[in-house]
Amino acid sequence: MNVLITGAGGYLGQQLVLHLLHNTNHTVIAADIRNKSPFEAHPNLQYIELDVRSNEARQYFEQYNIDVVVHLASIVTPGKKSNREFEYSVDVLGTKNILEACVQTDVKRIVVSSSGAAYGYYANNAEWIEETDPIRGNEAFAYSYHKRLVEEMLDQYRTQYPQLEQTIFRIGTILGENVRNQITNLFEQNIVLGVANSKSPFVFIWDQDVIACFAKAIDSDITGIFNLAGDGAVTIDELGILLNKKVVKIPATMIKGSLFILKRLKLSQYGEEQVDFLRYRPVLDNKRLKEVFQFTPKKSSLEVFKYYWQHRLKEL
Repeated sequence: MNVLITGAGGYLGQQLVLHLLHNTNHTVIAADIRNKSPFEAHPNLQYIELDVRSNEARQYFEQYNIDVVVHLASIVTPGKKSNREFEYSVDVLGTKNILEACVQTDVKRIVVSSSGAAYGYYANNAEWIEETDPIRGNEAFAYSYHKRLVEEMLDQYRTQYPQLEQTIFRIGTILGENVRNQITNLFEQNIVLGVANSKSPFVFIWDQDVIACFAKAIDSDITGIFNLAGDGAVTIDELGILLNKKVVKIPATMIKGSLFILKRLKLSQYGEEQVDFLRYRPVLDNKRLKEVFQFTPKKSSLEVFKYYWQHRLKEL
């Protein structure tokens, strides 16, 4: 089988490529916008430089006779010089371009990394969100909104092009031995910041569970939409105990006011909308993942957080 992975040079992409090379006989076409391959030579690996917005996508799909596309390319953590127009062009228009290439070249299946953020950050979110709950990604959050737009597009393609199978994973907060991002930065401050009157629960998923799940999706006859998260959730108070740090809960109005001022003084890239991100995070129910897709994460939310923090403490 010929498998093309977009965003192959990213954190998950590199691990998935290596997993497939070491554990399967698939031919892997690793596609990334970086012009230099991060991989050592392998007889079953071909690295290509590809911008997901480029017309070259169709040419490569034809050239390598692609059977399955794993679409990981998106802007997760924008750079300081990034803007909404650029992020939209990659996240949404880039996905549309990849979907069109899939349809035009008779790709059998596309496996997509979506996010729990697609559900949006709302006070009336279900306590445990299931795949049948509405996708309401907030326009205020580029990543959340773009995941919503992509999922709406995927829904249209399922109707128009049913021959293109889709497996979509709405992923929780990924943690692992070497994960470093804007979420993990919250855990490394001197205090744990929370919002008053909010439990602010996190659902975590081990990066190796994510890799194993995507690898299974490439070969499995089971397709569909699945929340990808470990069992259970961890509240902000529980995080404080695990980190051995004081939890400081500030009223939402105070945080909003401070962020409003800081952003307009260009002292913070985050505005008042971040309050909803802190207090209304979607809590993903993984029952369908286990019962329908038949994949049970090896680590629960609590276990993967402990695993991450134990390894991080060795470096601090």
